[in-house]
Amino acid sequence: MKRLSFFLILLQYVSCQSISKKNNMNQLKISKEIFGKTKENTIIHKFILTNKNGMEVSVINFGGIITSLKSRDSKGNYEDVVLGFDNLSQYEDESPYFGAIIGRYGNRIAEGKFTLDGKTYNLAVNNDINHLHGGLKGFDKVVWDPSQEVKDSMASLILKYKSEDMEEGYPGNLKVKVTYSLDNNDELSVRYEAETDKKTIINLTQHSYFNLSGDFSKDILDHEVTIEADSFLPVGSTLIPTGEIRSVKGTPFDFRYSKTIGEDINISNKQLSYGNGYDHCWVLNNQDVGLRTVASAYHPKSGRLVEVYSDQPGIQFYSGNFLDGKLKSKQDGSYGFRSGLCLETQHYPNSPNEKNFPSVTLNPGEKYTTQTVFKFGYK
Repeated sequence: MKRLSFFLILLQYVSCQSISKKNNMNQLKISKEIFGKTKENTIIHKFILTNKNGMEVSVINFGGIITSLKSRDSKGNYEDVVLGFDNLSQYEDESPYFGAIIGRYGNRIAEGKFTLDGKTYNLAVNNDINHLHGGLKGFDKVVWDPSQEVKDSMASLILKYKSEDMEEGYPGNLKVKVTYSLDNNDELSVRYEAETDKKTIINLTQHSYFNLSGDFSKDILDHEVTIEADSFLPVGSTLIPTGEIRSVKGTPFDFRYSKTIGEDINISNKQLSYGNGYDHCWVLNNQDVGLRTVASAYHPKSGRLVEVYSDQPGIQFYSGNFLDGKLKSKQDGSYGFRSGLCLETQHYPNSPNEKNFPSVTLNPGEKYTTQTVFKFGYK
């Protein structure tokens, strides 16, 4: 009887150990630590989402900023592949939107003006003569209310913010929710939701700068990019779309087949001269499909790859042309010219003032929802 009891106890122990090991292998988790204090003395936390493979995404509830993202290369090495800072004060004072949630309106609005139902709204002019990325204090510079949720399939950080009526000049009390979710397939999902009590406009996006080499002292010209778009939006000298939708065929803007960023970026081209490189919106194919592949970036030397899936009509590809070496990096260096690239899924710039562009209007009783997924891998 004693032997039988011992055997049953041993069997139970082995079974528990097996279950524990299985759970650890599939473990998705979120840890939390203090990142700093704002100028208003608000404590800001950093949330670290980790999956079973070792991929790690760090997000702070100031601006919903992705401060680091550790991705594996073809040799099994994990390195941080997004530009950012180690301290909050830099994000408050000098960040070019590194890793942030952008709103209420991502990208530019001409002269900071738009009209709804015959009424003209005036926004902050914070980029030459135009309005950019939500204004002087857009969603990238506000404190979000965080909560966590960990399930078998994913670890999620939920961020909420209420933008008051006429904040930065936008009408309507806007309730916004952004959910970052990491799964064991190395996919980072960004889901946006919003509701308003007054007719308004909205265009949210995520502004991470990628350098898949993991070395921020290097530029991104050797990265190979694809964009699933037959057309792009030409711009004027202040980077506002002209309203034309132009074919990419025969232009430096043709990324339908993978090519390095450096292949055409320095050729003589009026469009490239306006942004000192790529800083344009592409008109994505298959807009009626919903979530689909829209772009990718690949770094041949490390083997790192990021594939972008989205339900949005456009993507702003920015090649880091305004980085000038003045910002201190996380690696005790500085962020030099074209040391990061952005793939910002969104509606088109200046859509409120272009009747032929897809609508960005949100009415009371409607719900704004959109999703973008960044899938990381190597080859």
